[in-house]
Amino acid sequence: MSNPYNIKVRKRTGEIVDFSFDKLRNSLKHSGADEPTIDRIMEYIGRHVYDNITSSEIYKLAYEKLRDIRSVFASRYKLKNAIYELGPSGFPFERLVSVILEKNGYKTEIGAVIKGHCVQHEIDVLALKDKRYNIIECKFHSDEKYICNIKIPLYIHSRYYDLKKNWHLQHPLNEVWIVTNTRFSEDAIHYAKCNHIKLLSWNYPKGNGIKERISKLGLYPLTTLTLLSEEEKDELLNNDIVLCSELAENNYLLNKIGISKSRKQRILEEIGQLCSQISVDEVKKD
Repeated sequence: MSNPYNIKVRKRTGEIVDFSFDKLRNSLKHSGADEPTIDRIMEYIGRHVYDNITSSEIYKLAYEKLRDIRSVFASRYKLKNAIYELGPSGFPFERLVSVILEKNGYKTEIGAVIKGHCVQHEIDVLALKDKRYNIIECKFHSDEKYICNIKIPLYIHSRYYDLKKNWHLQHPLNEVWIVTNTRFSEDAIHYAKCNHIKLLSWNYPKGNGIKERISKLGLYPLTTLTLLSEEEKDELLNNDIVLCSELAENNYLLNKIGISKSRKQRILEEIGQLCSQISVDEVKKD
């Protein structure tokens, strides 16, 4: 049932695409909803879609219906949008990337300043594994219409070689990574492959992008939570809380921002459901 009504959808990028019921069903499965719930939502959306509907409207219909049924489903479904909400500084995204790497056996440092051959460089995330350093450059965007084009790997590749010429840390420099919450252009992907630059985006590499890594490790950002207001989320981000798991460990901050005892309990219950982890061994290794 890919598009029985020949409906067109306007994406946020302005692109017009065919509406896919199959794609919507897969995204609902990713929320953890069971088949009867998914069937119910698919039937609901099928009654409300129309030609030239926006992708944002479809998302809103599905999100609100999931939230009405079970908030944790809505929280998982919201993951992509929740990452956009981590801005605008990009620092919370660097924190998220750092924790993802740590869960895969890296030791990390955010914002390390290292002198290259010609100039000094601030590294978003410096990651050490197997006695080798990796430079991780994070490109955060608060809007999915922005992509990492060929200019990004060209620029970062030159930084990598400037650092390599003057590398003085105890362990050798291994790889350079580029991580973005949006996507890479085809030229950027081809250049990265040709020059051994590792890329990580929302859905790249296929089956092991940011989406899969967060879901498998339970590393949901606090912006996924349905039971917090935008103002409350901003207050927690200002207190250097990025992940739901961090909020659970520092739940006294919920008292600090005026959350009632009963509401706090509901929030912590949602976090417990949201962040239940599978074994790290099940996540593809780097």
